[in-house]
Amino acid sequence: MAYQPSTDKGRATRQALLDAAEAVFGEQSYDRASIAEITRRAGVAQGTFYVYFPDKKAAFVELVHVLNHNMRRAISEAVVGLDSRFEIERVGFRTFFEYVVHHRPLYRIVRESEFVDPEAHRWHYMTIAESYIRGLEKAQGEGQIATHVSAETMAWVLMGIAELIGARYVQWEGRPPPESVLDEVMTFIACALSPPRSDG
Repeated sequence: MAYQPSTDKGRATRQALLDAAEAVFGEQSYDRASIAEITRRAGVAQGTFYVYFPDKKAAFVELVHVLNHNMRRAISEAVVGLDSRFEIERVGFRTFFEYVVHHRPLYRIVRESEFVDPEAHRWHYMTIAESYIRGLEKAQGEGQIATHVSAETMAWVLMGIAELIGARYVQWEGRPPPESVLDEVMTFIACALSPPRSDG
């Protein structure tokens, strides 16, 4: 289990180790990454690593949790005050793309987590889906989006769209998708999620 420091200095050191781990795992993969390289980039002695993490795997799993938490927090803060589900989707997608631009190793780390720690891999996606489902169910209850498809199915489909569109631009080109692409994504989502029209 990762150590949670109680002092500002300890928290800063732990964050420096996580930042370094994010860069090293993202560049070198889990198997090739070394604790020596992580501590070198963090600017601390190698023994300091073990004050905060018992081993490399513990740091990796903690990083999955931290990246997930920070991403969800960024999206939650960005959509505060929005009532339209479609506006929430648009702002949420844009915020996700901006987040992964600044945390490009997230893609590699999450994909590798399937093999390094399947439980962390499953937790990552399930945690995102659970909060997503709640928001979609609320919108269904308000009549904003269709109800003939379950919120759970909607959530997983939307997560897939965000992840792959993000990979196409962020991973391959190092930039968020153009606004025109986001417009097209939202057109697709509106067609899929809008309630059926009534002809009276």
